[in-house]
This record gives sequence, C-alpha cells and structure tokens, in this order.
Amino acid sequence: MNFLLLIILIVACVVLLLLERSGAPLTLQLKFKGDVKRETLFLQQWGQSVATPLAAMAMWQLDPKSHKAAIALVVGVCMASITCFLLKRLLGRVRPNRPNAGKFLGPSWKHDNQRESFPSSHSACAIAASAFLAWLYPPIAILMWGLGITASLLRYVLDAHWPSDVLAGVAIGYACAHAAMYLFAIA
Repeated sequence: MNFLLLIILIVACVVLLLLERSGAPLTLQLKFKGDVKRETLFLQQWGQSVATPLAAMAMWQLDPKSHKAAIALVVGVCMASITCFLLKRLLGRVRPNRPNAGKFLGPSWKHDNQRESFPSSHSACAIAASAFLAWLYPPIAILMWGLGITASLLRYVLDAHWPSDVLAGVAIGYACAHAAMYLFAIA
C-alpha cells in the first residue's frame, strides 16, 4: 500500500472539510436528462452489491488460481461498506441541498438517508474494488481506476455528497482493499 497516497487523501479530505465548513460554494447542482442521466446512475454503482459479486464470479470462472482472491475482493469491499456504514451512523452528516446541509448531527442508529453523507460508501466500495482488481490484473488497471474514479466523482457531480465525503470514501476504499490483500496474503 502506498501510505503517502493515503496520507495525501486524508489531508485533502480535512482541507475540503474546512472549506465546506467555511461556506465555500462546493456543490454543483447539475441536472442530467435522458441517456446521460441513466448512464451516470449506472456508472456510480460500480463496486456495489451487484457489480462486486459479478466481478468475483468472473474471477472465479475465468481464473482458477484466483478463488482466494475472489473471496478477498468481496471481503475488501464489505470491509469498506461496513466501515462507511458505522461512520455514517456515528457522524450523521447531512447531504448537500437539504436542510442543515453539511452539518454533523451526531450519532443515530436509525436509517435517515439525508444524514448519511460522510463518508461516501459508493466511493469507498468503488475504489476498494478498483484498487484490488487493478493490483491483481495490471493489464486492466487503467480501466479499473477509471471506473473507480468515475463512480466516485459522480457521487459529487450528482449532488449526493460533499467533496470531502468522496475523498474520505476513496481513502477508506483504498485502505480496505489493501487490508484484504494483506489478510488473504495476496499482496
């Protein structure tokens, strides 16, 4: 794992949190229509509950030596998802363009989508899947990183998250992918 990259992501996240807290206008409020809307909604699902098992099943079928890696991929993405779930419930940050937008309201174990902004679990899962697959299959690394970064950026572009939420998710996903590789002795 590149610890320098992880530190840079965390520092950038803190800087963005400070900018967002100061009231800097960081939301885009873009509205997509038609095919562009459908494609962006599809792309932001990379790393989620359908894409990750499909990727693991493809690995299992196409690469007989990667059975352990397929399981590790699912574990890494699940680690990212659970980490984000716990942080969302503990911190309670309100999503952009809603009452109290950007405020951290504190712990709540009750589901309330508008206060589950920080960190972005879509970004965490997308980057966990991308980092894992890019490391495991170098010939498709650019494609994997492209998918992960696109999915993460779309969470901001579509106004589901603040920039710091996305960067925090990216850092969590990156760390969880490498933790899974370490736990399964893949790295």
